[in-house]
Amino acid sequence: MSTSDGFLEYMLDQLSQWENVSARKMFGGAGLYRDGKMFGLVADDVAYLKVDDSNRQAFVDAGSSPFKPYADKSTAMSYYEIPPDILDQQEKLIEWAKRSLAIQNRNDK
Repeated sequence: MSTSDGFLEYMLDQLSQWENVSARKMFGGAGLYRDGKMFGLVADDVAYLKVDDSNRQAFVDAGSSPFKPYADKSTAMSYYEIPPDILDQQEKLIEWAKRSLAIQNRNDK
């Protein structure tokens, strides 16, 4: 698993209208954070957002799949790939990212 600096810069640029977003490299990928809370991740130049029952169906309907850190195992994490049409539209991407941050905030309580 690796992530290019160029793709990570693209992600941060797409999220730049939403203040205090940062990335932290980890395990060859990167976590996407806002105010210290992880709401997304990037692995192999693919971006994912946190999901739960409140937003998972939108990802499924868009044809997205869950992040699987190990190709040889069926283990999936609670992050789904950001659909390409959302990734390319800054305002929609930020809306989806805000929902993912809200999930993280609920989980932290």
